[in-house]
Amino acid sequence: MWRRQISDPFRYEKIIEPKELKKQFVKKKVRAKDTKETIMRIWRMLTRQKAMFYTVILLVVISSALSLAGPVMIGRVIDHYIVARRLDGLLGMLMALLLIYALYSLSMWLQNIMMISISQKTVVELRNKLFTHFHKLPISFFDKRQYGELMSRVTNDIENVSSTLNSSVIQLLSSTLIIVGTVSVMFYLSPLLALFMLLIVPAMFAGMKWITNRTGKLFQKQQQNLGELNGVIEESISGQRIIKAFSQEKEVEELFMDRVDRLRVSGFWAQAYSGLIPKVMNTLNNISFAIIAGVGGIFALKGWISIGVIVVFIEFSRQFTRPLNDLANQFNTLLSAVAGAERVFEILDTEEEAHDEKNKPKLPLVKGDVAFDHVSFSYENGRNTIHDVSFAAKAGEMIALVGPTGAGKTTIINLLSRFYDYTEGRIAIDGYHLAHYTRESVREQMGFVLQESFLFQGTIRDNIRYGRLNATDEEIIAASKAANAHSFIERLPDGYNTVLHNGGNDLSQGQKQLLAIARAVLADPAILILDEATSSIDTITELQIQKALKKLMKGRTSFVVAHRLNTVREADRIIVLQEGSITETGTHDQLMEKQGFYAKLVQAGLNRE
Repeated sequence: MWRRQISDPFRYEKIIEPKELKKQFVKKKVRAKDTKETIMRIWRMLTRQKAMFYTVILLVVISSALSLAGPVMIGRVIDHYIVARRLDGLLGMLMALLLIYALYSLSMWLQNIMMISISQKTVVELRNKLFTHFHKLPISFFDKRQYGELMSRVTNDIENVSSTLNSSVIQLLSSTLIIVGTVSVMFYLSPLLALFMLLIVPAMFAGMKWITNRTGKLFQKQQQNLGELNGVIEESISGQRIIKAFSQEKEVEELFMDRVDRLRVSGFWAQAYSGLIPKVMNTLNNISFAIIAGVGGIFALKGWISIGVIVVFIEFSRQFTRPLNDLANQFNTLLSAVAGAERVFEILDTEEEAHDEKNKPKLPLVKGDVAFDHVSFSYENGRNTIHDVSFAAKAGEMIALVGPTGAGKTTIINLLSRFYDYTEGRIAIDGYHLAHYTRESVREQMGFVLQESFLFQGTIRDNIRYGRLNATDEEIIAASKAANAHSFIERLPDGYNTVLHNGGNDLSQGQKQLLAIARAVLADPAILILDEATSSIDTITELQIQKALKKLMKGRTSFVVAHRLNTVREADRIIVLQEGSITETGTHDQLMEKQGFYAKLVQAGLNRE
């Protein structure tokens, strides 16, 4: 059974039934890339807070020692006071026992508080690193991923790590110490009885290994499915207008339910397997009680051990199996956190956009002479998107890029702004080969007005100031006037202090474009890029925007990608692209005289005014 995708109605994906999902989750081996390395990376982050972390370890050692001291003292009270029927000194022993358990509770409380502080600082550091790293990744990274799935890594995956660190680290340390201490004391009191009790240990480890080998893969799949579900939710919410316009609500609901069902199945099997651990441990714990009661009773009758030792062993059998149970449960939880941490580290390990720019200088201030010299570029499919493109633009010229969809117009813009790096050839500005300079310094000298004008939540003043953060209020107003945006801003209830919500949806498309132009004016770039800047605007608003764009383009090298004829008619040069190659160049009149592909586009009405 197949279903159309939300993002592309012409693409279909197979719907996997729950029975098939079960087989995938239970039988398919989804191995972690490097679980050990992921755990060590989390550990290294924890140990950066050395003083507090080592204090926690000390408190764990103290609490573990006190938890062992309590049962031993109870055994001594039974043998030396209760069995012997002595009252002298009993009160002192009881007071000492009370002090031990009071100190144990205090140390447990302190270590929990301190560990929460450590884990929260670690998670804040991890979340900040991830968010900062997002802004250092290339555009190509985001082109290949759903935004909702990336959001899931910042929120759900890191929160999963946070909840695990709050409890698991202490529990793992404490359980390990208690197991070692318990076994040591039991062998000291009665080696033979200790050996009988340890008969259940191989069964415990075999059961835990069998369970954890499956839960690790299942928790990883659960996190993956949760990310996919978030991607569908984000996509469907942001695409509500398209969904409603094409009456695809039912399709979206079915896709959502499919992702929910995948998450339900993976979550069910992850929780079902992890839920076996306490059941197995309780069964083995009861068996250990029976062994101690039976064998210990025989040993006591023969005079080999005392009643107090049997009581200590019974208490220690709980202390022995409980840490094993805790270790198994925490290991299970840890695997879930590792699955989330791996997804976070996968992003952090992705190469930054500027990974190859350590020793590159900044591009000097330029006038705007642009030259493409035999430039070729291909995406990952290996097929050239543009091939052997060569042209030159003098400073202050307006260059229009025209051609059918997929001809390579936007690709040329992406290469000029170094959102992608060309594979062959050379792109230079004022003779400076762009590949030899930092991407940031290249983009600092460019201004962008795109088809979709993205506005951030905040005031209109702040959105315009995004073009140059140190701009004064007077400069912002001047840029708005130059962009013909000042008049409509002044008519708003709060003027420049009007707060925009949800990408500025409370403004018209034309008003948003005027703000984007004002932002570009404020940036004062040498090179201006207009990518379908008026394609979504009505004719009347377009005239207003055209006036603003003329002011903005004056004295600047401008690259205009447009379909409307009146946008490109006044260009100093029109470059016509077909299938990634330049087929024609010239002014509007020159190209119309040639009666080539451009003239056919105009005559066919594809560049309709």
